[in-house]
Amino acid sequence: MKTLVIAEKPSVGRDIARVLGCTKKENGVIEGNRYVVTWALGHLVTLQDPEDYDKKYREWKLESLPMMPERLKTKVIPQTGKQYHTVISQLSRKDVGDVVIATDAGREGELVARWILDQAHNQKPCRRLWISSVTDKAIREGFANLKDAKEYDSLYQAAVSRAEADWLVGINATRALTCKYNAQLSCGRVQTPTLAMIDQREQEIRRFVPKTYYTVTAAAEGVTFIWKEENGGGTRIMDRQRAEKIREKASCAPMILTRVDKKTKKSYAPELYDLTELQRDASKRFGFSAKQTLNLMQSLYETHKVLTYPRTDSHYLTSDLVSTIPERLEAISTGPYRKMAAQAKRMPLGGKLSFVNDAKVSDHHAIIPTEEYVQLNHMSAEERKIYDLVVKRFLAVLSAPCVYEETTVEAEQNGERFAAKGKRILEMGWREVYEGSVLEQEENREEIREQNLPKLEKGQRFSEVKIAIREGKTTPPARFTEGTLLLAMENPVRFMESREENLVESMEKAGGLGTVATRADIIEKLFHSFLLEKKGNEIYLTSKAKQLLRLVPEDLKKPELTAAWEMELTDIAKGNKGRKEFMEEIRS
Repeated sequence: MKTLVIAEKPSVGRDIARVLGCTKKENGVIEGNRYVVTWALGHLVTLQDPEDYDKKYREWKLESLPMMPERLKTKVIPQTGKQYHTVISQLSRKDVGDVVIATDAGREGELVARWILDQAHNQKPCRRLWISSVTDKAIREGFANLKDAKEYDSLYQAAVSRAEADWLVGINATRALTCKYNAQLSCGRVQTPTLAMIDQREQEIRRFVPKTYYTVTAAAEGVTFIWKEENGGGTRIMDRQRAEKIREKASCAPMILTRVDKKTKKSYAPELYDLTELQRDASKRFGFSAKQTLNLMQSLYETHKVLTYPRTDSHYLTSDLVSTIPERLEAISTGPYRKMAAQAKRMPLGGKLSFVNDAKVSDHHAIIPTEEYVQLNHMSAEERKIYDLVVKRFLAVLSAPCVYEETTVEAEQNGERFAAKGKRILEMGWREVYEGSVLEQEENREEIREQNLPKLEKGQRFSEVKIAIREGKTTPPARFTEGTLLLAMENPVRFMESREENLVESMEKAGGLGTVATRADIIEKLFHSFLLEKKGNEIYLTSKAKQLLRLVPEDLKKPELTAAWEMELTDIAKGNKGRKEFMEEIRS
């Protein structure tokens, strides 16, 4: 008997087939002695449309709402019907005894396969392939450790619940709005609160009134000091006359250093990438959209096989991956990474490692290089940029901490306090990976800027001091870019009306609006629906979006609603909550 393997995409199906020794190619199928490999093309099955339940729903009328079929049914998507029938013809073969679900290892991947199998009324036993990279080694190990598909039943229940809840709320609300206001208005439980957050930021910018402030600086012996408030240490003065008085008073006497404090400190590498942070960095550094970054990651994962599964929300690795690190370092030991990879190989991997935490990895670990040898010249310029971000972050966490000496200087001039700060790097550590460039670009928001300081001692006096007043203006909150919008979707707590502790905690546990896998698609959809537009890198609401937000029910605008959903879906996936109870809440 043979085993039917169902992958999510043709490219992954072909890789699995090659590793399993399948060579006989037909339309949408590759067969070998033991395995038959086929694939979906994304979803092949979807939920039925309203008019499939009753012809009266063809017309959009308020009186036919809400549309609440007792049981939501699925149907084959006409555009990909040919591939569905290919999969079903293989499934019904007499010589196929069982099935391996090899779709993407996540909630939506589970739905892709299960809907196909349910639609076909499959009775054959199923197992699950669960892997985080599609290298030959990962596929072989995955097939050696297949799990019973029943272990993922709860994940499937969560996936179906998500799809059905979005159908019931999204389709009914969209039709209600469109019919009532005679305008094409669509809303959803993630896209609408996302628009509401952008609108809230817009209101903050409109209400903002800039205020003028002043700082008093003192320059002596090549060091710039800044005046500090006696209580609280603030550096901004809101009154010009007061700034003038401080300057006059300080000018009447020499400057005396009252404190020179030197401390040796360590800074540690930033955490490994999850998808959201990678999308944010790619937006900030290269201007890539969230969707573009995800597509590039998908290519590096599926086609080049040099990076692990992209749709992850974890910054950590599991302990079983530690033994694979030397092999991964060997694979990236090329071109610009050779020197740092050689250094990283010497780092001890025993004991407690800051980037390893089994409890903080749910479905997938952080994004890291695979054991596949890399060929940089086979990548596009854009793929290289994403690959570079991931590899450098991986090398950074495997490097020693950066050791630096921080000097804090305080001075007094006729009773007025001034301060300066300096930093001298003693050991580059992980910063060597970035050769300073990426770090120097980071915006320094401190009022007391760090500078290179000469040798200074307590009690030292400066008689020649130039004192100046600088004028500045407070700035409004920045408009969202794709990078900062992703961050706000991940952590929308400040946009919540309610500050109840349990709701804030729920939002943090739920991981914000949408999931790491869907946020890029949601932002993309908002642009394609003409609800958002870009001017430069900044995101603006269109007049259509403003109209939608005026008319949509208040609850659908709140991040709390979708956060509560995601928490409950997570509980269903973990087997802690029943799907029936959740769907009853959605219907009510």
